Amino acid sequence: MVIRNPSGLHARPAALFVRTAGKFASKITIGNPAAGKGPVDAKSILSVLTLGVSSGTEIEVSAEGDDAEAALAAIREAVESGLGEDPGAVA
Repeated sequence: MVIRNPSGLHARPAALFVRTAGKFASKITIGNPAAGKGPVDAKSILSVLTLGVSSGTEIEVSAEGDDAEAALAAIREAVESGLGEDPGAVA
């Protein structure tokens, strides 16, 4: 998935990402392969913030568990919609 919102995974967008992941029982991880960071627990705001994900960064998200497919679909939808920001806006 590519982060499309202007501020990347910082503060509010990261909190929305973590809240979305937290709705599911599956183990969910996120990584920033371009920076060689992760994977980390996608349900931990501090862990997500340490990835240093900016706009345009490709992230890797994986989920393991009974609701893994639903979790990935919800996260993809949140990321594609801009994580509470206008994905077409300029930071």
